[in-house]
Amino acid sequence: MVDAFFVGAIAATTILALWYTFQAYLTRSPLDNLPGPPAPSFLLGNVPEITNRDSWKWWKDLVETYGPVSKLQGMFGARVLHVSDPKAMYSVLIKDVELYPKNDAPSDDMHVLLGPGLLTTEGAQNRKQRKLMNPVFSVAHLRNMTHIFYGIAHKLQRAMDARVGKNGGVLDVNGWMGRTTLEMLGQAGLGYSFDNFEEDSTDSYGESLKMFFPVLSSIVLVTLNIPALSYILPDWLIKRIMKTFPQAEVRRMAAISDTMERRSMEIISEKKHALLKGNDALIHQIGEGKDIMSLLLKANMVASDGEKHTDEELVAQMSTFILAGMDTTSNALSRILHVLAQNPTAQDKLRAEITEACGGEDLPYDDLVKLPYLEAVCRETLRLHAPVQFVKRLAAKDTMLPLLKPIRSLDGSVLSEVPVPKGTIMLLHFTGCNTSRDLWGDDAEEWKPERWLGKLPQAVDDARIPGVYSSLMTFSGGGRACIGFKFSQLEMKVVLAVLLSAFKFETTEEPITWNSSGVLYPATGDDRAKPQMLLKMTRVA
Repeated sequence: MVDAFFVGAIAATTILALWYTFQAYLTRSPLDNLPGPPAPSFLLGNVPEITNRDSWKWWKDLVETYGPVSKLQGMFGARVLHVSDPKAMYSVLIKDVELYPKNDAPSDDMHVLLGPGLLTTEGAQNRKQRKLMNPVFSVAHLRNMTHIFYGIAHKLQRAMDARVGKNGGVLDVNGWMGRTTLEMLGQAGLGYSFDNFEEDSTDSYGESLKMFFPVLSSIVLVTLNIPALSYILPDWLIKRIMKTFPQAEVRRMAAISDTMERRSMEIISEKKHALLKGNDALIHQIGEGKDIMSLLLKANMVASDGEKHTDEELVAQMSTFILAGMDTTSNALSRILHVLAQNPTAQDKLRAEITEACGGEDLPYDDLVKLPYLEAVCRETLRLHAPVQFVKRLAAKDTMLPLLKPIRSLDGSVLSEVPVPKGTIMLLHFTGCNTSRDLWGDDAEEWKPERWLGKLPQAVDDARIPGVYSSLMTFSGGGRACIGFKFSQLEMKVVLAVLLSAFKFETTEEPITWNSSGVLYPATGDDRAKPQMLLKMTRVA
């Protein structure tokens, strides 16, 4: 009798486990009526295509073939909704944002690796964090930080000049952009210097930051399971399992996370100690006491108990800010310089504008941000090559997703809104919206900075694209949009103004490939796991 009971219990448990795993294959969904690509794998669906280093090409073909809304297949038959329609994005990111959280599980890979920062928190905690941080990303504050950016850019220019020599030379420009943005984020963000630009490498923190997304993209099949694990295991235990995992790249990811956390704690401790000495001591430090972390710590000291950041949140905020700001901005700068190297006429035109405006001096903030062709080059490159291709959201309940342009379903009916079942994973495709031919015209895939010097297509204005930057989704939109996008813009423009005044950039015979990851990154040669972009640099006469 007892044996029969246990056999029955085991059988019932097995059936439930199989049902939970394979129920998507056995049930129907309204999403099945949407167009979409076939899945190459029964168990993994389209995941291998989505996580491939060339997946940016796959995303482009997906939009061209199946339109702005399509159905993908995740692991074990799960339906995934691909969206690049601007009206649908407006609903998800702004109008009905409470219906579309980032995640419904207790945790995910980014929360485990970075902690409770702006990228990983939800609801009231996220709003509290953003409220405390918003003032330090204002234009008024950026004006006061411009001289710090210029100081670092000139130090970079001298370091590169020493390595280029009289006859020119080939440098890893992506490596230098990473070091530069880390130093800018360090001084202006943390009041801390990471790099003197004298050696040929940065410190362990910088190396960890640079490898975070490339390594993360190599362990997707592991990180996809972290949300499910978080229902039964705390973050610290999941991370401990990662440290002993059989796959070497998983252990490497845990080590990168540990390095970032340790260095963040050290720097924050130093900042707290400096704050106790008063404002006079801060003025003589890097960042002059105006850096983001000093201001955040000051605001935290006077905030009410309900609005204060915990020490765990401060560490996560620092890691999040530096990671998100370094990789996106450095790779965006690399992309701009790569495109300019491929388009020498545009490079000469931009150099002439900068040289005429600067006259050998550093331009003030308000003059620099108004240079029309510099702005056009930045906008067009960020339109065509958004560093982050998409973000994930989850439907918290059954809902209807409105569309700007109706689509035709598989049964031939025309849909002006899409039924989205509760639990559906949604991938909001920023580049798909930024390069939509319906919005931007037949030349949407061409790099044409001049499009920003005149009137944009009427379709772009009519679409009311919900992004926070220039009718683009590059920096997302709504309450969770990139809080530091103006900071990033200033970094890029200062570096471009200084470097293009001093150097000419050209491609080499070594092919440069761009690779999909959490952030798109360049590689030169056969080793595509290593971020690198070799360009020839010569001094401007």
